[in-house]
Amino acid sequence: MAREQDNLDAKRRDAAEADNIAAESARADADVAKLTADLDDLRQTLLRRQADFENYRKRIEKERGEENKRATARVVEALIPIVDGFEHALAAHREAEYESYRKGFELIYKQLLDNLSRLGVERIEPTGQPFDPHQHQALDRAESSDAPDGTVLQVLQPGYLFHGRVLRPAMVRVAVHPARASKGSVN
Repeated sequence: MAREQDNLDAKRRDAAEADNIAAESARADADVAKLTADLDDLRQTLLRRQADFENYRKRIEKERGEENKRATARVVEALIPIVDGFEHALAAHREAEYESYRKGFELIYKQLLDNLSRLGVERIEPTGQPFDPHQHQALDRAESSDAPDGTVLQVLQPGYLFHGRVLRPAMVRVAVHPARASKGSVN
């Protein structure tokens, strides 16, 4: 009977030990599952942070590029009156005694225009085109039956674009048909 009792005790201990092992195994499995879930969460967080950083980097690069364009536009706007001055100087002195000066001025003028063009500046040349209030400023109307109504007849002062943005509108004279002009003046 003592032997039976010892066998029973041994079986109970084995059963208890098996239960403990099973419980520890279940806890270990739960810990592994929790650690796996935490690892997945950390991976997802890392991926989101990397994407956020990449978006931030792209936004900063875009803002820097735009700021660079704004700064260049300010410089170009300051240079446009100089271009106008060159054009007036070249137009004023066409006499033979000024020819050597003209050649020098023309060379400087061409270099200035070439450099502005490389920066992204375009001259607005609307002669013969329909009037566009986004790029032109009408300073005068002239009766004309030769050109369609609303056509730019003459550029009084050239306009300039910088990467598609108007720095200065072209000052223009616009065609108006004589019949329309007289109807407008009657009212």
